[in-house]
Amino acid sequence: MVVEFSIVKEADPKQIKELFVEGGWWNDENDKNEFFVDSLIKNTFLFAVAKFEGRIVGMGRVLSEGMSDAYIQDVVVLKDFRQQGIGGGIIRLLLKDLLAKKISWIGLISVPGAESFYKEIGFEVMQDYTPFIYKKKDVT
Repeated sequence: MVVEFSIVKEADPKQIKELFVEGGWWNDENDKNEFFVDSLIKNTFLFAVAKFEGRIVGMGRVLSEGMSDAYIQDVVVLKDFRQQGIGGGIIRLLLKDLLAKKISWIGLISVPGAESFYKEIGFEVMQDYTPFIYKKKDVT
């Protein structure tokens, strides 16, 4: 199977939505903004896609200021294309670009069960750190 990996600034919104749905990250609020996917891709530091026969079968993106720190997130491959090296190809493409830009701190949060996948690529568990997410509805 020949898969093409690339960094993009635009992609077919329907195919990207399919990946977000597959990852469990899509919600009804996203559908209210017809430019959600376009804006997401354009405003993300790096957005990688994997294509097989013209179809986007995987993606991943990086949030960064472009100088020192970067967070990889939203890495997902369609179920029918998993276990074929596509996720690793996406991560390696993002890492190659980040390292070429001399970005030295690259982090991510793994879903449970995917730790060995990231360890094989070179990531390590951040000892003594705990990820947090903001859940309050307002700032008081």
